[in-house]
Amino acid sequence: MTTEDLRAIYRDYIACLNSQDWPNLGRFVDDAVIHNDRPFGLAGYRAMLEENFADIPDLHFDVRMLLCDPPHVVSRIWFDCTPKGSFLGLAVNGRKVAFAENVIYRFQDGKIVQVWSIVDKAAIEAQLQGRPAVD
Repeated sequence: MTTEDLRAIYRDYIACLNSQDWPNLGRFVDDAVIHNDRPFGLAGYRAMLEENFADIPDLHFDVRMLLCDPPHVVSRIWFDCTPKGSFLGLAVNGRKVAFAENVIYRFQDGKIVQVWSIVDKAAIEAQLQGRPAVD
């Protein structure tokens, strides 16, 4: 798989997430996907995403940085959203927050087989204390 192929697949995957096209998620995510060293499988991964969108109705994945080195993709995703209640153990409760997620994906046969993800929780905490978001 070339860098350009991988980049195109990843952008299509993000479009799938943003449109909440769950029936097509399996085009991009392997049946045995692992997320942060937890074997989720496709069903668990989909359930996690559906829960994210239920908890954050205005969730939108905005890719700000994309690096491809097959079979890996590294992405910095920006979120500017309004979680309904508690998020990452923080009482956001309908306040608008902005933060980044840094993600590394490993692809195999054109599908995501492993994901390592870190959300910038400190940025959310700072905003809840009145400091502005910084990208």
